[in-house]
Amino acid sequence: MWQRHCAMVTLFFPAIVLVNLFLFTSKMESMEVDENAPQHYIRTPEDVKAIVKHAKLDERQLTQLTQALYFPSAHVDSDNLRLLELDGHMLEQIRDGQTLHFKGGQNEKVVLCTDERTYDVKGAEISNSLLLVPDLKFAAATSTSPLKSPRTGNANASLERSLNDSTEDELEVPRTLEQRPVLKVFHEYFECREIKPRFRKLGELLQLTRYSGPENEFCVEQKLLFTLSQLLDTVQCSRAQFMEGLNHYRAMELDGRMRVMEYEYEYRIISMMLGVISENSWSLDEVEREETINALKGIAPEEVVAGLFDIYTTPSERCPGKFEYQESLVSRIVAQNILQPGLRFRNEEFMRTWQEALPEGMSCQLKYLRGLGICDKEGAQPCIRSLAEEQLPTNINDRMKALFKTKQRWTMDEMEPYIECFTTPTLSVSTLLAKHARSLTDGGVRYFVSKH
Repeated sequence: MWQRHCAMVTLFFPAIVLVNLFLFTSKMESMEVDENAPQHYIRTPEDVKAIVKHAKLDERQLTQLTQALYFPSAHVDSDNLRLLELDGHMLEQIRDGQTLHFKGGQNEKVVLCTDERTYDVKGAEISNSLLLVPDLKFAAATSTSPLKSPRTGNANASLERSLNDSTEDELEVPRTLEQRPVLKVFHEYFECREIKPRFRKLGELLQLTRYSGPENEFCVEQKLLFTLSQLLDTVQCSRAQFMEGLNHYRAMELDGRMRVMEYEYEYRIISMMLGVISENSWSLDEVEREETINALKGIAPEEVVAGLFDIYTTPSERCPGKFEYQESLVSRIVAQNILQPGLRFRNEEFMRTWQEALPEGMSCQLKYLRGLGICDKEGAQPCIRSLAEEQLPTNINDRMKALFKTKQRWTMDEMEPYIECFTTPTLSVSTLLAKHARSLTDGGVRYFVSKH
């Protein structure tokens, strides 16, 4: 009868609900059941006393409230309820009134996003059954006796011993019985693991409608243009990470739609913007925004120039109200213009060409090639060549094959910008390399090579 109708929980003080539930379940299975009992049987206080006696428990050691659990009937619809495991960050977000978002397309694995983090979501089985019971009372909430209240401590220990020494005939323990419906029984839950934001889709969607000037807009498929909110709903990352992704791809809003520049067009506009510095004899940290935008009027759309200016510059520390270009971004777009696919450059030749193309006062550094190009020392003549991270496969196994096909031996620092997108808070670059590559030491330097 218990399996069809109800289970009972009498809480010890203190007690854990599931522990007592399992205790009484095992005892109830051996009780005699009246086959003529009505289908929806309601437990009575007499049933409680009989079960306590059958379990050989001392009722004086139990709190005064008994809660009878009634399992949901067939007409109760609880399929829309799922059990979700929360970490401290997600719990804090919910308590602060924030919203958690599930994201995933038809062929994508679902992720859960807060305002700041992204989590991979997987279903996991539970070895025991977990019951969802609204308004279930715990521990001290089931006791009305001051002797069994945690607030009294040991002050009434002698009175409690006297109570325990009393015989059953001398003391009748008052008991209250309450019904508690079980809303759902869970056998699995959603397990969440923090992951890196998945920006790749953002880049792919933005690349579909690259902006190359107003004269070429007739070639753009208008239905492939997306607003910021549409992209945010689609890309599997949090809002904060999404904004980082827009900065990574140097995206801007044009006519209410998010766009990225065609590379050649972007390089041409940036070159003209940098030319304004020498025309006005400005220092690198005293660039004027309005003057730069006005200088390119009639040459490029004002919205484009303003957008690129905001991406490539930061406020000047020395001159309030003025700006300076970020050396890393300027260096990267200039290097990208030099490192055309398929071309190789001797180290000295490339560094000299790169430096000459930069504005006076800026210096080129190899660290600016991170994820953009590699230094290949395997041949007779060391060279630098293009290898864009965004053009590599999105699967870790395929990416490792592509990397080792490009270059046989890698150091960890060289490999890191190409595989760090697969890391998590618990999965580091070194762990990934230990799994997908093998290491060797040559001349005191540790290299990683293909496993096969």
